[in-house]
This record gives sequence, C-alpha cells and structure tokens, in this order.
Amino acid sequence: MNRRPRLAITLGDPCGIGPELLLSALPVINRWAEVLVIGAQAGVELLASGPVPPRVAWRWGAAVRAGLDPADGIAVNGLWTDPPASGTDPATGYATWLDPTPGIGPDQLQLGTGSAASGQCAVAAVRLGAELVQSGQADALVTLPLAKSAVHLAGLPIPGHTEFLQSLCGSPISRMAFVSPTLRVVLDTVHQSLRSVVEQLSAERVAETLIFSADRFMQLTGTSGLRVALCALNPHAGENGAFGHEEALLDQALLRARAAFAGFDGTPASAPFARIPSPFGLDPAPPGWSLFPRTSGAHSAHGVQSAQSGATDPAAHAGPLAGPQFFGPLPSDTLFQRAARGQFDLVVALYHDQGLIPVKVLEPDRAVNLTLGLPYIRTSPDHGTAFDRAGQWTADATNFLEATALAVRLAGRAKGQPWHAAP
Repeated sequence: MNRRPRLAITLGDPCGIGPELLLSALPVINRWAEVLVIGAQAGVELLASGPVPPRVAWRWGAAVRAGLDPADGIAVNGLWTDPPASGTDPATGYATWLDPTPGIGPDQLQLGTGSAASGQCAVAAVRLGAELVQSGQADALVTLPLAKSAVHLAGLPIPGHTEFLQSLCGSPISRMAFVSPTLRVVLDTVHQSLRSVVEQLSAERVAETLIFSADRFMQLTGTSGLRVALCALNPHAGENGAFGHEEALLDQALLRARAAFAGFDGTPASAPFARIPSPFGLDPAPPGWSLFPRTSGAHSAHGVQSAQSGATDPAAHAGPLAGPQFFGPLPSDTLFQRAARGQFDLVVALYHDQGLIPVKVLEPDRAVNLTLGLPYIRTSPDHGTAFDRAGQWTADATNFLEATALAVRLAGRAKGQPWHAAP
C-alpha cells in the first residue's frame, strides 16, 4: 500500500541558518513527506529577537499523529508555520519536533555564534536522527549543517557528519559524495591538510575509494556499467614524471580497482562490497527514475548539457551485466568539464577542494551531499552554518530543498514506493 515518506531532519547548529531554512522550506517539504525535525527548539525561539523581523510566523502545540516511541528526556511537540500577514502564499507548514536537549534554552545560546551549548544540541540531534532512521521510524535522514568548531567546544572530537554517522551505525567504511544534475563526485579524503593528502597518498586507499564508489553508485543508479574517472594529483597528470611521480601510485590503484570487478557477473553476491549493508540492491532502477529529474536543454547559465538528458544517461550505454570501467589518472583541470558533458558517470577526487570547487562552481544550488556506506539514506545541503547571516532571513533554501527532494526520491527507490519530489 502506498504511503507518504517520513523524513527525519536534524536542525544542525541552532545558532546558524538551519532554523530559518527549516521554517521557510517546511510548507514545500510537506507536499512530499511527513516531517520529523530533531533539534533544539531554542534555535527557533532565538529568531524572535534576531536582527530583522522573522519572515515566517510559528507556533507550538501538541504533536499530531506522532506515532513515535522517544526515550525519556526528549520533548515532543508540534510546530506550525505560517507566512507573514502581508504574504501571498497561504501555505502552512507542520512538523513533529523532537528536542533531545530541552534543558538548553534561548538564554544559553547566541544567534550567529557557535558555542559548547550549540555544539551539544547539534550532536544530540544527529544521534537521535540516526537512531530514528536506523530503527525504521523514518525513511531517510536529512542533516542541516553543524559547526565543527562548536562541536569541539562541547568536548566532542567529531570531525563531521559523515564520520560520526559511520561510527554510530558501525559501518567499516564511508565516503562523502556529491551528486547533482551534471556531476557525481566522491572524495577520497575530506577534512585534512593538503600536505597530509600528499604525504598519506596510497594505492590501497585510492583503490578502496574507487571500488567502493563504483559499488555504491551501481546500486544508487541501478546501472552497473558506470564510467568512473580518477583525478590526477599533479598538473597535467604529472607529465610523465616531470611534475611529480604520485601518478604511479594512482596507476596501481586503477589496476586494483579493475581487478576487483574481474569476477563481477551482475549478481549482488559478486559485488566487491556486498558485505556492507545498504538501503539499495543491484536491481535496475524503475523506468524513468533518475537521481535528478530530467530537464530539457542546457543546464543553467554555465552552458553545460545536463547529464540527465538521454544520450548521457548511464543506462543508455551499458548492459545490465556490464561492470564499471575505470579511467585515469586524468588532469582535473579538464576532467570535470568532460564529466559534466556526459563523458563520465562518476569522478573520484583525491582531496576536498579538488572535488568541491568544480561542484560548487557548476552546481551552486543543486549539488547535494550524500553519504556512502550507511545502511540508510542520508543527504545534506553542501553549505555550512553561515553564522554571519543567521537571523537575517537572506539564506536561500534551494539547496536544502534539493537535499530533501533527493532523500525522498532515494527513499522511494529503496522502498519500492512511487515517491517523487522536485523543487
């Protein structure tokens, strides 16, 4: 029987732009899904005394049809949002709100400033959100941004959402991916210095990223014959050693990746990471399904043809039993444009900015952070807390809506439901 999806949305740092993004976007998200918000209610109340009058009105009450079994100490309420009296949009939003830190009030927080208290709120929300989705009380997890500095002030040595969620579910591996209509990028390393990326570069680690990324994206897309491209580290891919010799390690990684799929026959058991739990299988995607809804014509002002137009759809060039193909190492100054034009289905970048600069230049509003390696779906917008803009109501909710819509579509694919969302 068809039903509406239930999304767990964590508020992130209550002193950043998360609360106002949530309030602004809630009526739209309600069109797609039932919403559980997990976070400090105090983050919403802070907006009442912000630098500008709130653009959205809100009120609290008893939760409607919560159907939850929260642990002791978690406050459960209903939140309703209304447009301002002068607005033309009559939409009203609703969310069931779970606050795992009800003892932290607005007087302990400062809008636009991360603190030990706000870091504690953010981490407690992520922990509870993960519990809800892993226990089946929610169909997917969407996380608004937290501040690592505030988390560290709270005495919690958590490098970020990806690593924390991995530790909570006990997965032996995770990777940070970014998906958009034109690019799919997986990062080999994330939050570390560029010097350490070079010093720690290894064929084993890069091969693992290549193999795992291909394995997970076969499941995500329902297509096995993916074209996976690896970024070089040095300019011109080292120019045969003229600009460095690290590409020799990358050549070894590519050989290992190809060997890992030598016995792949299209069955789930033959996939290299079949042992790692996943919300997806290797079954083909439903007809017409894609990570992002199809668009017509060129994509945005950048003039890059959308990777979702027919000729560049991965399903159009690979049979159901074909394994992934690996290319590289390729110079990153041209690789991302080639991928955006449909020559590759997935790019593996060696370090944070190598992968994210082109993603954020080409897709500043639509790129979504997606965690690989969890037994459930987790998406996030690809921006931060923006403390300097908190309470000014100038933050654009488009990227948050894209992350939420993708979570709905992925949850529908994972659970065999006709769930669709396109902001």
